[in-house]
Order: sequence, then C-alpha cells, then structure tokens
Amino acid sequence: MVRLLIDQAQLVIELAAVERALAFRKESVRVPRADIRRVLLTDDPWTWLQGVRKPGTHIGRRLAAGTWVRTAGRDFVLLRGRGHDGVVITLRDHEFQRIVLSTPHAKALVEALQVEEVGTQTDVIDLVED
Repeated sequence: MVRLLIDQAQLVIELAAVERALAFRKESVRVPRADIRRVLLTDDPWTWLQGVRKPGTHIGRRLAAGTWVRTAGRDFVLLRGRGHDGVVITLRDHEFQRIVLSTPHAKALVEALQVEEVGTQTDVIDLVED
C-alpha cells in the first residue's frame, strides 16, 4: 500500500515492496515542493496515461505502475482500478515531468499541495492509500 507523505519541503510517494517491484523502482519517489508547478484533480486518471512503459507494469485498466516515456518527457505512474479520482502533478527540474496517481485521497492531496506559504511551519500530512 502506497503512502503519500507531505511536509513543507517535499512530497514523498512511499512505495510498499510490491509496488516497488511492479514499478521496477528501488526507492520511493521524492519531490521537492519547489519542483511542483501544477497540481490537477481528475475524475479519470487513466486518460493521462500516455507513452510507452519503460520500465513498468501495465494490466489493462486495472493496474499501471512505473515509468512511462513520451515525447514530452517521463512520467511516474501509479494507477489502480477505476473507482478512484486521480492527481496529475506537473514538475520542473525533476527526473519526471509528471506524476500521475489514483488515490481515494485525491482531493486532500491537491489541497495539501496547494499551500501558499511554503516557509510556514506545518505538520507532516500522511495520506494512506488503500
């Protein structure tokens, strides 16, 4: 089960062992808050799955995990099923251009990432995905 950890400095997509294996990643994905350009809430995150998986796992519209390469850059994708909203995070100066996630906590994630004053001390927000 993936965990989304947010503090004033970064977003961490903490992957469980199974998710690391499916995504062909050894580590969690860490994104400095300064690298986040835009955060978008979507009711169908599968429409954002573009390009070719390299490396990753794709099983129809049931599971997509890993890196997708497209002409505009690389995306990190973690999508499961069709029952959850999704979040598309556009980045700058990062190994990925976008992060595309499906999560039951999509709205809370978007709200947490849109804090205006990054310098203000805030608690770490721990969003757990089922």
